[in-house]
Parts: sequence; C-alpha cells; structure tokens
Amino acid sequence: MAGPLPPVYVYSPEYVALCDSLCKVPKRASMVHSLIEAYSLLDQMKIVKPKVASMEEMASFHTDAYLQHLQKVSEEGDDDHPESVEYGLGYDCPATEGIFEYAAAVGGATITAAQCLLDGKCKVAINWPGGWHHAKKDEASGFCYLNDAVLGILRLRQKFGRVLYIDLDLHHGDGVEDAFSFTSKVMTVSLHKFSPGFFPGTGDVTDVGLGKGRYYSVNVPIQDGIQDEKYYQICETADDLSPEGIGLGRRHPAQWDFLSGCSDCVSFLGVLKEVYAAFNPDAVVLQLGADTIAGDPMCSFNMTPEGVGKCLKYVLQWQLATLILGGGGYNLANTARCWTYLTGVILGRTLSSEIPDHEFFTEYGPDYVLEITPSCRPDRNEPQRIQEILNSVKGNMKHVV
Repeated sequence: MAGPLPPVYVYSPEYVALCDSLCKVPKRASMVHSLIEAYSLLDQMKIVKPKVASMEEMASFHTDAYLQHLQKVSEEGDDDHPESVEYGLGYDCPATEGIFEYAAAVGGATITAAQCLLDGKCKVAINWPGGWHHAKKDEASGFCYLNDAVLGILRLRQKFGRVLYIDLDLHHGDGVEDAFSFTSKVMTVSLHKFSPGFFPGTGDVTDVGLGKGRYYSVNVPIQDGIQDEKYYQICETADDLSPEGIGLGRRHPAQWDFLSGCSDCVSFLGVLKEVYAAFNPDAVVLQLGADTIAGDPMCSFNMTPEGVGKCLKYVLQWQLATLILGGGGYNLANTARCWTYLTGVILGRTLSSEIPDHEFFTEYGPDYVLEITPSCRPDRNEPQRIQEILNSVKGNMKHVV
C-alpha cells in the first residue's frame, strides 16, 4: 500500500537567484533554501521546477495597464517614470531593472504549486519565496509587485469550490482581502498588527467583506508583544475566555492567570475553529510571514517558530489541499530558521538544535542554533479585548452559509 504523497517543494536555482535580487530581502531565498537543504529535508519532498507566469495568467487578477507599465519600467530600469506613482511604484516598490521578471517568476511559482494540488500530485505544496499579499490589481504596494497569493487562489478555484486563505504575516493581508471581498467562495482570515500609523492601516475586526462576501472576510487585530506559549492546550476550549466560561472558576485561580497571558493562542485557534466549522473549506492557502518572529526589525510581535508551527499543525490536521507561502521576514537568518522549522513540521521531522554547516553558516552566530528566544517585550494584548474580538468573529460566523 502506497504511503502519503510527499509535499511538493517549488524550486530551481534560477528561481532562487531571481528572488535573491529583491532589494528588501537580498539573498533571503538562498538562505532559506540552503538551510532546508542542510537539514536534509529535500530528500523527503518532491522538487518541482516553477514555471514563469504568462501575461494571461497574471492578468487573471492584475490589469493589463499595470502589467504593461511594470514590464516597461523593468526593461528600462526607470525608477523615475512620471506614471509610476499612480501604479504604486516608487519608495516602497522601486522600479528596478528586471523587477517584472522577478514578479512573473514568483507568481508562476505559486501557480505551479497550486496546479500540483489541482492535479493531485500532493496534499501540501510549498513556495517559500511567495506570499506577497499587498499588491492590488492595478498597483504595487508594501514591497509587493504581483499578488501571487491571489493568483494561487484563483488557480485553486478551478477545482475547489471553497478556498480558505489564512494570513499570519505581521501585516494585514489587504490585497488578498480586497480581491475577494465580494465573494462567498473565498474566505480570507488575517491575524496582524493593527495600530495607528502601522502599514497598511486596514484590517479592523469590523472589516467583514461586502455584498455577497459580507462576513467572509475575518480580521483579528493584535497589539505588540504577543507570544505563543502553550496555546495548543486550550484551542478546543476557546469559546469563552472568562474564568467561568472555560470552567476555570471551579479550578485553581493560578490556571486562569496562565491562560490570561495566552491571549494570542486563544484568538488564533479559537478563530480558526469557528471559521473551519462555519465555512467548511475544500482547500487552504496559508501565508506564513516571519516578521511576527522575535528579533525581526519590525519590533512588534514576540512569536517563535514553535508557536507558528502549532498553528500550522492545526491547519494540516484538516487534511485538505494546502498551499504554503512565505511573506514578510526581515531578519534574514531568523526567517530562514522559521521556514526551515516549519518545513520540518510539514514533514513530521524534529530538527537538530545545532545549525548544520553550510554556505550561510556564519549568519547564524553567535549561538548557531535553530531556536529563537522571545525578547522581554511586554504583551500589550488585553484578554478582555481579545475576548471581544473572538466574540465578534463567532457572531459573524453565524451568517456564513
């Protein structure tokens, strides 16, 4: 009897080289791939060479005018084109030479991964250099030139009736939410930092979608300092955060103290439990931006790969066709640590603490270990506010059919 299909890992040397050229995360793609390879994880996955997205495939979401302009400035390396501003090209998204080829490569890689799921070649497909979730149909935004997540979802929709998009990046997945805000066939769930002045400024709990898509956009706004300790134990009892609600009024008060410091896990797993039960998806796209991890230059959340890994395991237990994407992550070594650890989670592998010797070994000093230690940053999330958010989401899910 044949065993389960190995995950598909989208990779080619040419693809990684193109992704390395992105000025916001230089060499990150190589660091991630090299560490995954150093832990001998490639042997357990089916490596698939990505195709480059055609203009027609990219135009399934983006406008012809935007794509043609991006191609034009990419060929000329023209960062001062007078029309670029209206297309979002400039400070955050410089129009460097070759940027169109990069965008088409990432979009094509995510479409390739989605196609592998459509064809039944795997249950899980991975494109770590993907996950650029801010790009709009006619505009670059937040380092994102092409919304590969949207292109992947559109490809999955060719077979799967209902697609659930879960975004765990530090930033709100606004581009993906906007793309599907009017449909009930795609539900978008985003957990993100939400505070005045923080990019992109959207994604409050009251943002729930529009028209036929009303209540099919789910937003979990979170404050700085959130941690991931021991949340899995309470994922099944996340209906009410009060001591009485979880039955802790009849237990030792110290147990309530422990849980009240764990508001992040209650929000995540409580929300996903509600979403899964209400929406009943056929496929999942999971964006796992690593800018939530302690040590990221964004200096906001205080998560570890282990915490994100528990979230990933929770989704994988649904045993649906699952497309895994990267996203943000600006401490390059920690991003490589995180996504390598998560690759191990997908494979059911426990990885050695010691970073193996490889091309980028010196980047992991001074400790040279896989683990990431949370900082001393205080958690600004009040249990009462998290409870309000969870109650709001739970109430909205009653409208989902």
